[in-house]
Amino acid sequence: MLEDVSISNFALIESVSLDFDKGFTVLSGETGAGKSILIGALSFLLGGKGGVEAIRSGAQEAKVSGTFSLDEKNKEPFIWLEEHGIEIEDNRVLIRRFVRLNGKSGAWIQNTPVTRIELAEFSSFLVDIHGQHEHQSLMRVSEHRRFLDSFAGITDEVTAFTNLYSQLVEKRRQLEELCSSDSQRERRMELLNYAISEIEEAKLRPTEEEELIAEENRLSKYEQIFSAIDGVSSMLTGDGVGQEGVSILSTLKKAQSYMNQASGADNTLLSLDNRLESIFYELSDISDEIRSYLQSLVFEPGRLEIVQERLALIFKLKKKYADSVKEPVAKILEYQEKAKIELENLSNNLVNREELTAKVDQLSREVYSAAKKISEKRKVASEKMSQEVENVLSVLGMKDAKFCVSIIEKPETGGGLMQKCGPYGMDDIEFLISANLGSPVKPLAKIASGGEISRVMLALKSILVDSDTVETLVFDEIDTGIGGEISVAVGTHLKKLSKKSQIFCITHVASIAAFADNQIKIAKKTLSDSTVTSVQSISGSSRVEEIARMLSGDSVSEASLEHAESLLAKFGGEENG
Repeated sequence: MLEDVSISNFALIESVSLDFDKGFTVLSGETGAGKSILIGALSFLLGGKGGVEAIRSGAQEAKVSGTFSLDEKNKEPFIWLEEHGIEIEDNRVLIRRFVRLNGKSGAWIQNTPVTRIELAEFSSFLVDIHGQHEHQSLMRVSEHRRFLDSFAGITDEVTAFTNLYSQLVEKRRQLEELCSSDSQRERRMELLNYAISEIEEAKLRPTEEEELIAEENRLSKYEQIFSAIDGVSSMLTGDGVGQEGVSILSTLKKAQSYMNQASGADNTLLSLDNRLESIFYELSDISDEIRSYLQSLVFEPGRLEIVQERLALIFKLKKKYADSVKEPVAKILEYQEKAKIELENLSNNLVNREELTAKVDQLSREVYSAAKKISEKRKVASEKMSQEVENVLSVLGMKDAKFCVSIIEKPETGGGLMQKCGPYGMDDIEFLISANLGSPVKPLAKIASGGEISRVMLALKSILVDSDTVETLVFDEIDTGIGGEISVAVGTHLKKLSKKSQIFCITHVASIAAFADNQIKIAKKTLSDSTVTSVQSISGSSRVEEIARMLSGDSVSEASLEHAESLLAKFGGEENG
């Protein structure tokens, strides 16, 4: 249910905030006052198209926001919100939308930004607008099936069918993957076998490449390394290859001896003596390790070639089995494991294919059987629905209207019986109507008159009142071309419908307005340099005056006031619901 709406700088509306109640609310006002602007603002809020042309002249931005309370019986909006990660409190949701002169626009549900398409999708669970606005579910042929299923009481059965159909689609997809040609499967198995063998023969270790790179570096720079280490050894010990002179260690040994003598005479030098001794032993250690390294440093001419060949093999395997040559060796081994799994699956292909084929056949029979039962129920319900809609349309001033539900079995497309089915069954469903005697029935979407469309929707909503989940209905132009007893009948139907749904209706007809629980007056005012539309709820004497104006035009007379009071007394009470 729509609880409130705030509109700022939209078309001729400068600033309006309204609270709404349950029941039946009419919107009235003089011709050209801007009644449809309010509906246009609501349509904009619900995800309808709206550009910079919607911004009031002189303003920079148009904004509309509204609060909706959600009925827990209608699960669809709750499911949608959960799927989109949007949380609500107290079953209330705030929707906001704006558009600026620079073309920038935005929309939010609660504090979560959404696209216009997402907003329209969500709001379709909340509001139906009927007239010349894009929110009319009646104009979407895809919704006709939902109306019929709701009338037939098979909505849950169709939902169960959709789940069954989804299982069939998934199993068929799996089967198609398995049923790729035998030659393709064999070629794939050969490739996998070759890859597995090639990697196994290489006997790779995860850290091998890093070790080989380090070894290659040592081997390729052997002379440089030997010369440098030999030089260091010679400087430390004086016995390096081709080296002569005093070594660092012997010099340091003498210095340590001198320092030992000095510290014996002056104990303040003990710490320096200890440090010098420590340095001597540390360098002796280093010298021993360097000598050991030199002794192990042996040049093997053939080893460098072996290392480089091994690195080249790893490079080749990476190009074939890793995403990049920069990947570690572990990626090649990972590919090998995946290849083994795929090879095993392909080897089990025939067994899996037989099992899946049997499952697909079973599901196909179940789907077709369920679709047939649903179709039969739809055909029975369609006859009753057509008759009931025609009965209501007759009361609403369309006595010559013919309404029928077209149910056509989906064509077979070469894939067996199941191909005749879709997610909702085997039927293509569309509402057809002839508004005038002798005219052939045509698709409902081709009806030109907004008033006729609104009355057809009122008729449908009247017969679906107990099963329809959309809580808020908006009717525009429903009074086009009617008056007298027909307008009373329209008002009566709207009043009855408002016991189960929140109803908004734009009307020029006093006898329809008199049925309403609430009335909103819309007026256009010309200020010094601009024209604005004002919107306000009216009651008491103000409402009597507005009903009187609707009866007599701009001039309100005593007679029209008395007539207005009598209409309100006659149609406005609870007993008329």
